[in-house]
Amino acid sequence: MRTLLSCGFWLFSLTVQAQSYLFAYFTDNGQDGLHWASSTDGLHWKSLRNGASYLTPEVGKDKLMRDPCVIQGPDQTFHMVWTSGWNDQIIGYASSKDLKNWSAQQAIPVMTHEPTAKNSWAPEVFYDDQAKQFIIYWATTIPGRHSDVAESEREKGLNHRIYYVTTRDFKTFSDTKLFFNPTFSVIDATLLKKGKWYYMFLKNENPKPAEKNIRITKSRNATGPYPTEVSAPITGNYWAEGPTAVQIGAYVYVYFDKYTEHKYGAIRSKDLEHWEDVSDQVEFPKGIRHGTVLKVSSALVKSLE
Repeated sequence: MRTLLSCGFWLFSLTVQAQSYLFAYFTDNGQDGLHWASSTDGLHWKSLRNGASYLTPEVGKDKLMRDPCVIQGPDQTFHMVWTSGWNDQIIGYASSKDLKNWSAQQAIPVMTHEPTAKNSWAPEVFYDDQAKQFIIYWATTIPGRHSDVAESEREKGLNHRIYYVTTRDFKTFSDTKLFFNPTFSVIDATLLKKGKWYYMFLKNENPKPAEKNIRITKSRNATGPYPTEVSAPITGNYWAEGPTAVQIGAYVYVYFDKYTEHKYGAIRSKDLEHWEDVSDQVEFPKGIRHGTVLKVSSALVKSLE
């Protein structure tokens, strides 16, 4: 039995080994690299190795490792992508068999063909089980390319849309294409497969009036199209970004960075229509920033401690 989770993580049947959860995250500005937290129930999380970094960033102008997304492919290899800098036209990539020993870091030139592209933010990777390929997607601003949104001094002209490439081997990549193009500025998209649907959780990034909340759209195909008429906000009266989703028991949990409050929050749902805010029930390590969740064996977690 195989189940596809957030960021395209393949969960192979864990009937013999106990199940646990890992959360890949960064701290501060992302200069010290990859961090891990673990949980057995999805609510209570503790940092591994007292919050030590497991991998130091080496690519990009700023050499950062922000917004890490880690998945496990059908061949059991783990793949990670991340934001390598504030103004890069590339994203970072590395792979591992055990989450401890990593390949040489690689810069994937996802937006270098667009000379005015301002950034390549919050990349995620998802395994498309129908097309048997990986989808890498991220947020970019290309000035003058999309419908205008009201600006604020904080945004400094940023007006993002979601772009993507596909690959089967992380050596050759398709041409970059537009993935999701709503009438609002959008960042931090993440995918979850449930049943026959692919759900996209995303952040409305409009600054005036400020939205800054998480919404949903869905498609029958991993590569879309995804309707640009999205749901009402599923998060509460606070600013939220960096959603990541996983099925735990009867619930789908969506975790997110309550970045103005410097803490993490969560919501959960059984039907992906009616949501319960459980932010007051989750416990995360202090300083945790935008990351992704994986379901793994307890043995793997133990090996990382």
